[in-house]
Amino acid sequence: MNIEGKAVKFGDNINTDVILPGKYLELIDPEELGKHALEGLDPTFAQRAREGVIIVGGKNFGCGSSREQAPIALKGAGVKCVLAESFARIFYRNAINIGLPALECEGISKEVNEGDILMVDLQKGLIENKTKNDSLQTATLPPFIMGLLKEGGLIPHVRGLIGKQ
Repeated sequence: MNIEGKAVKFGDNINTDVILPGKYLELIDPEELGKHALEGLDPTFAQRAREGVIIVGGKNFGCGSSREQAPIALKGAGVKCVLAESFARIFYRNAINIGLPALECEGISKEVNEGDILMVDLQKGLIENKTKNDSLQTATLPPFIMGLLKEGGLIPHVRGLIGKQ
C-alpha cells in the first residue's frame, strides 16, 4: 500500500483541540469536519489538504482529549497519512480505527521540509522524499493493522466480519 502526497509540517504537541476545535464537535460529516481541521494553526490548511497531503509532525502528535473527531477531520480534509516523531496513544489508535495511516518515524520532522513530495510504502515502512531524493526507514505495521487500513478502518472491517457469518 503506497501513499504519495505533499508534506505539510507541524511541530511538537499538536493536540486534538487544535486539530479540531471543540466548537465543531456537533458536526458529524467528515467533509464538514475537515473544513475546520487545524484552522487555528493554519487557516489555509483545509484548502491545501484537498489535493491530498501527508502531515509531518513532531513529538506527541494528537495529545489532549480522546476525541475521535480529530483524525476524522484530518481524513475528511484530504490527509492521506500522518507521519510523526511520536503520537499520543489514543490519537494513534483512533487514526487507525478510522482508516487513516499513522506512522512514527524518528527524525522525520528534521528531514522533511514543507512542500516536499513524499511516498510512503506502508508494507516496507519506507518513506521516500522524492524532492530530496532521500529516504527514511520506520517500523512496518502489523498485518492486522494493514488489514484495517486496506478495509478503510475498524467499522468496515467489523461489517465485513458480520457479513461473512
